[in-house]
Amino acid sequence: MKSNCLKILHTSDWHLGRTLYSKKERVAEHKAFLDWLLHTIELHEIQVLLIAGDIFDTAAPNSISQKLYYDFLVKVKNTCCQHIIVVGGNHDSPSFLNAPKDILAALHISVVGCATNDLSDELIVLTNNNNEAQLIVCGVPFLRERDISRYAEGENYTDRSIRINENIKKHYAAIAQLAIEKRNELGINIPIIATGHLSVIGGVRNEDDGVREAYIGNIEAISSDIFPKVFDYVALGHYHVPSMIENHIRYCGSPIPMGFGEASQTKCVYVLDFSEQIRIDTLPIPVFQKLVSIIGDKDLIESKLAALKQTNEPIWVEIAYKSDVLFPNLGAWVTEQVKDSSIEVLKLYNKRTLSEVLSENDTSDSLEDLNELDVFNILLNKEELSEQHKDTLRETYQEVLLGLKIGE
Repeated sequence: MKSNCLKILHTSDWHLGRTLYSKKERVAEHKAFLDWLLHTIELHEIQVLLIAGDIFDTAAPNSISQKLYYDFLVKVKNTCCQHIIVVGGNHDSPSFLNAPKDILAALHISVVGCATNDLSDELIVLTNNNNEAQLIVCGVPFLRERDISRYAEGENYTDRSIRINENIKKHYAAIAQLAIEKRNELGINIPIIATGHLSVIGGVRNEDDGVREAYIGNIEAISSDIFPKVFDYVALGHYHVPSMIENHIRYCGSPIPMGFGEASQTKCVYVLDFSEQIRIDTLPIPVFQKLVSIIGDKDLIESKLAALKQTNEPIWVEIAYKSDVLFPNLGAWVTEQVKDSSIEVLKLYNKRTLSEVLSENDTSDSLEDLNELDVFNILLNKEELSEQHKDTLRETYQEVLLGLKIGE
């Protein structure tokens, strides 16, 4: 590889240890992604790997997640990749990430778990095999409020928002100045890039993406003008949807869908090529586990499930029944539909809720004035059922109510 060639891969938000609906393990997906990433590093001759926060889903990752992480780091060092930079996200434990940083440094793996009193801890100069400086990285982790500013007594929400935003901007200005001074000291016009794990205006997110607010409300939504012009690229993490704030300021997003709302998205990593002028390529990540969301009435759900069964693929499905017709045995019916298939239904919603089926015309009483049987009778009367069928359902319902009271 030419000494002046520099290729960097930007990834973030792995969320190792993540589950789906708090029950479905995703270890196989994460392992498949890390295997793919290892192959991609070798295929594209990546020299620098940037991981922009949220490596783990929780501050106390389980042993399986830890093994995935450390096994991957060891394997990368047997490739052409010369440097790995890991910065902490808001889901990560700074102390956990930082604990092995001295050992990992011997493998050219730089870890910045959190901001410290010494800003130079975030400044990383990367060299090639000839010990020539090639790149300066401002490895800025997730900036916790306590790391950049202090609460002022009597401060209102607006004042606090302004204070936090201003201090984040000051932090980036200070690390940028430090990088400029370092480059001048080296006497080589090498690129300067930065990382960030925060919410920047223009970033895209979904309702069910699991993005945890970093502060309170939307205080952390900040303009991209916090990043000084000296940065040739800003590798962002925190939002799970790939998005471009500016050409050189980007979220790569999470490598696997965080929820069904992301099921149709193409996940990606970015590859930066500094061989001459910066070139940014988007590499799509394969789908390691198919997720499908079905919303509609009985006929639509039935036809969609039938089509999915024909693929013979292992598919995780979320179903939301939405119709004007009451469907009391939805769960049993769906179970029958997916029987003897590779489809696994992880979540089942019956969108026809009580608030949707009760109208002002049904009763002059408020819901608080009605007992369980009153509500049940109103719902029964809205259905086209025989009186005999209604009586049977009433008896069954009363037995259920009695059983619940006995069990209290």
